Amino acid sequence: MTRTWPGRPAPLGANWDGEGTNFAIFSEHATSVELCLFLHPEDPAETERIQLRERTDQIWHAYLPDVRPGQTYGYRVHGPHSPTQGHRFNPAKLLLDPYAKAISGTVEWSDALSGYPVRSADPDRDLALDTQDSAAAMAKSIVIESAFTWGEDQPPRTPWNRSLIYECHVKGMTMLHPEVPPPLRGTYLGLATDPIIDHLKSLGVTAVELLPVHHMVTERRLAELGLTNYWGYSSIGFFAPDIRYATKSAERGAQVTEFKSMVKRLHAAGLEVILDVVYNHTAEGNHLGPTLAFRGINNSAYYRLNPDNPRFYTDFTGCGNTVDLRHARTMQLVMDSLRYWISEMHVDGFRFDLAPVLGRGTSGMDPLGEFFDLVRQDPVVSQCKLIAEPWDLGPDGYQAGRFPIGWAEWNGKYRDTSRRFWRGDPGQVGDLASRLAGSSDLYEPTGRSPLASINFVTCHDGFTLQDLVSYELKHNEANGEQNRDGTDYNLSRNWGVEGPAEAAHIVRMRERIKRNLLATLAFSQGVPMLSHGDELGRTQQGNNNAYCQDNPVSWIDWRLTPLQQELLQFTRTLFSIRAGNPVLRRRTFFRQDAGLPAGKDLVWLRPDGHEMTATEWNDAGNHVLGMLIRGEATDEVDERGRRVTGNAILLLLNGGARSKPFCLPQLGRSGSWSEILTTSHPLPRPVHQDRVNLVAHSLMLLRHDSLS
Repeated sequence: MTRTWPGRPAPLGANWDGEGTNFAIFSEHATSVELCLFLHPEDPAETERIQLRERTDQIWHAYLPDVRPGQTYGYRVHGPHSPTQGHRFNPAKLLLDPYAKAISGTVEWSDALSGYPVRSADPDRDLALDTQDSAAAMAKSIVIESAFTWGEDQPPRTPWNRSLIYECHVKGMTMLHPEVPPPLRGTYLGLATDPIIDHLKSLGVTAVELLPVHHMVTERRLAELGLTNYWGYSSIGFFAPDIRYATKSAERGAQVTEFKSMVKRLHAAGLEVILDVVYNHTAEGNHLGPTLAFRGINNSAYYRLNPDNPRFYTDFTGCGNTVDLRHARTMQLVMDSLRYWISEMHVDGFRFDLAPVLGRGTSGMDPLGEFFDLVRQDPVVSQCKLIAEPWDLGPDGYQAGRFPIGWAEWNGKYRDTSRRFWRGDPGQVGDLASRLAGSSDLYEPTGRSPLASINFVTCHDGFTLQDLVSYELKHNEANGEQNRDGTDYNLSRNWGVEGPAEAAHIVRMRERIKRNLLATLAFSQGVPMLSHGDELGRTQQGNNNAYCQDNPVSWIDWRLTPLQQELLQFTRTLFSIRAGNPVLRRRTFFRQDAGLPAGKDLVWLRPDGHEMTATEWNDAGNHVLGMLIRGEATDEVDERGRRVTGNAILLLLNGGARSKPFCLPQLGRSGSWSEILTTSHPLPRPVHQDRVNLVAHSLMLLRHDSLS
């Protein structure tokens, strides 16, 4: 029998101190808690059950001097089984530790994972108790050795205004790359190899934003269809790196070391690591979901229950349940998880999935709520990059612009306006101007800057850039839901034919529109985010909800055609231009005071070269816009505190179907305009100083060089 000592109630989880392991788990309503030890993760039954006899402030704890790193374990929690009162305790179900630092693998779906007789036809079947032991089907928690040689690892701390975020999937980036060693493909270590890093650096990327890497569970429906939750928005372990991305040779808990190795290697290359985190719901789903962890440990504390009938869950997420941050211990779980990933795993920031959920009290999302207050005052979490997805499925779920100081947001209005303008929709010029200038209408009222706007045209959710110009309808049949899943609101245009095209004029137009969208992203104020593979013309064959496609549909194909190679080089050029010109990456909004020494920082021009008037702004048929930024319109300073100035630039955009002559403004007494880049032809051309021809469906960037 394993020796058992009283132990301590803190810290929560299983913590090895070099001599033994302290176990601590919170449960407010449990009547007893058993710690189960397993010889091997796949064992159908535990070798020993140890009752935790110590209970301090609702935390059950014990110290086991004979338990070492690599030990697999789980919990069985006894308590009332009263679903109508919100309690679903069931000691027949083995449970994961909410604070587990590593988890042995995925679950093997069986009826035993449900806390009720799942095969019953009774509509009230979830009220009954199922007594099948779930240990054989369950993944196990793992005690880990936390030591790691970080050496001189330092976070890059790239300023927001110099950031280029690259949203990517660990496996999708590396699975088909011919230069990534085969044993490392699809893994954390594969993402940190030279070919991947070299590609990211060539684009000017400063941060990778990883789709969820918290340990997750694929839904039973998907598993029975032979599919998997590839994206990973189905978390069950908020401290554990997903074992799916560990190498096959990984020993128990080695995924932790491999994740740290990836971060260290990316940091050495100057790349930050941002995690997409899902604290709004878990993989346990609704009242008919499995019992894997939180439901069986303390259902009424971890989840928001229907106040009128606690048998059911309040669902602001569309995933069956909502994590209840109104409970102090649940809030602690989230804050402890964030600090752990920063302090122990050295990540640099987080993108919060369905972030309004985190601020929902009893009467809607509150930007001054407890979670945001705790983050702001936390000395660790407040110092990293914080990005909100500003919408959820609750009442008033679209909260763009309402997050507090210190937070950036995915700017969905930027995405939609860019798409509408470049597919030729009428009446978009005014809104496009706001997005190009940093969306002051959204972020200035809350005291934030353009850097609160994470600008993007595509992301993991929806069409890729290639599909955005190739499909007008979603094609999600492979997901097994008769093409009912995924949004119908794509704001896309196929330019003549649905899907792949051979006609030269269609291919040519699609390439131009892709370049227009990428260039708009690069030359807008705010923080740009690329979706992985868009720079290569990656396609998902029209699937706009490829969350369950763990196959070449979602993986990047690195075998590039000549057109793809040209697009890659074009993208590199775009972000090189952005990095080299401080007027394209301001930290504050443009000043519009005409009394400034050099005039307004920014002037909006019409095709005759004069400033836009209300007539042009209100003309729904106007598809042409000029954006003149003066060289003095920078807010960067050098090491001596002197303001850095540059050249004036002129961005011209024509989203219409007809070419337009555009008169170039005269700046000062001398100087000339030169074309830096255009999407209508491959190389810059000489500029006639009075006007240029702005081709239909094209963008042009010019620079003014003073002769004085």
